[in-house]
Amino acid sequence: MAPKHHPTPLSGGDRKALKKELGKARAMTTILATQSVEARAKGDALIRQADRLLCHSWNKRMWADGEPIDPSPTVDQAINGGYPWLQIECSRCKTARDVDLIALTHPPTTFVHDLASRLRCSKCAKAGRRPPATLLQLAQRASRGAPET
Repeated sequence: MAPKHHPTPLSGGDRKALKKELGKARAMTTILATQSVEARAKGDALIRQADRLLCHSWNKRMWADGEPIDPSPTVDQAINGGYPWLQIECSRCKTARDVDLIALTHPPTTFVHDLASRLRCSKCAKAGRRPPATLLQLAQRASRGAPET
């Protein structure tokens, strides 16, 4: 975009006033841009905190009720909130595994509770069975053996 053309006034006082106003406008753009960056950083931190609290709340409800709770955080919200791991358990052999949500091929807007029907135990799959997984909780780090994908 081309810079705006301001016709130069003929009198000296008007030229000085125009120069002063242009200087103020340029200084103000720097100030406003800095404030914008700071506000965006605060907003991102608040969104991250909200996602963290949502995941923590869902974990507490899962612990209290013991079944997939609807609504749950989305995969995106879990990752943004610092909970990139989903702890699951095979409903047949009771093998506990961790699923890396970042490595999933599902859309990031998928709800975590919707993953229960899609995740399968690899140990039982080798035996020709395909039982669904039971969701346990979201975790900040992997706590069990080899992660599932």
